[in-house]
Amino acid sequence: MSDEKHLTGRRALVTGAGSGIGAACAAALAARGAHVVVADVDADAAARVADQVGGEAWVVDLSDTTALDDLVLDVDVLVNNAGIQRVSPIEKFDPEAFRLIQRVMLEAPFLLVRAALPRMYERGWGRIVNVSSVHGLVASPFKSAYVAAKHGLEGLSKVTALEGGPHGVTSTCVNPGYVRTPLVEKQIADQARVHQIPEDEVLEKVLLTESAIKRLAEPAEIADLVTWLTGPSASLVTGGSWTVDGGWSAR
Repeated sequence: MSDEKHLTGRRALVTGAGSGIGAACAAALAARGAHVVVADVDADAAARVADQVGGEAWVVDLSDTTALDDLVLDVDVLVNNAGIQRVSPIEKFDPEAFRLIQRVMLEAPFLLVRAALPRMYERGWGRIVNVSSVHGLVASPFKSAYVAAKHGLEGLSKVTALEGGPHGVTSTCVNPGYVRTPLVEKQIADQARVHQIPEDEVLEKVLLTESAIKRLAEPAEIADLVTWLTGPSASLVTGGSWTVDGGWSAR
């Protein structure tokens, strides 16, 4: 089998795959031969992407974490990508919004990893890629819930790497800066409000101020790295965090 089709015969699950990074990952993994399960809370988006990549849709609300307690997943590749964002000072941060972000971005990945590992262990092979963020490594103001969840995801990924290694399972984090996705586009108004600047100044003065390279990443760039981490050249790559942040975390 060529490296270009290294996932032929494998099943991959990508969460939040109805748009943005998740949709790009679904397409990239399918191009490498995987049968992709496109998971998203948006049924129409999941169906559309699944049709595009020749996979299947799984409509799931990852905020309902108790529904995932007894889940069993038969997949070879798990990409924990789904995420949401709220921008607000801590003293004004809605407690339920904080809890919601932890459920979607930390509890749900734990439960999906938990559900996938037994079958991966049986086969002696598995690849878990957690789409974290530069905010899994550093912090920014007004994002207490998101930063806390991503830091937790980093820890979960490391523990998974240590437990999974003897069973042929790797676990890594991919850490983008700002990517051209609906999630980032929705932040612009919130960022303008909390920083008290016009929306057309948010990219330069807020989102990209820490980056050495002043542009948004494209979803396909993140998907390329995710796909490489599932491939034969990355069989010893586990427990680490791979930045695609334009130099942000170098500060």
